[in-house]
Amino acid sequence: MVRAAVVFRVHVDQWHRPLRHVRGSELTGDTNQTTGMTRMEALSGKTVGSSKIWMGETHVAPHTNSGDHHHGEAETAIYVRSGHPVFVFADGDREIRLETAPGDYVFVPPYVPHREENPTGEDAVVIISRSSQEGVVVNLPSLWAPVDVPSTMD
Repeated sequence: MVRAAVVFRVHVDQWHRPLRHVRGSELTGDTNQTTGMTRMEALSGKTVGSSKIWMGETHVAPHTNSGDHHHGEAETAIYVRSGHPVFVFADGDREIRLETAPGDYVFVPPYVPHREENPTGEDAVVIISRSSQEGVVVNLPSLWAPVDVPSTMD
């Protein structure tokens, strides 16, 4: 049996594109926001030309809750940098609370309504990465609000 080698050729312009460096002091709040938190954008289609990811951080002040929201079709990965934020979502008619600490990770599936709470006296800061090049945010009146999910997500 003869095996053929498959060679992928990458156009030089795609192969030799520059890395992009965004300093922590250069994050922008020019992104969709939810009450009770400040979302800062670092890496996105708008800031670095990414096509598949969005990355930034969220700050929740002491004794503050964010509004209920979801992130559309994007998967969201969260890393707790500081504080002890609580991530709240609905399971049937129950409210589920994930209490976190620095170093913890949380995964938020697409279209899942949730909110962040900061019950402590210290700032809570989380690093966020999404499977979208935009900071998709859909604010909701409650965790139980109907969410339009495309039939392709079933």
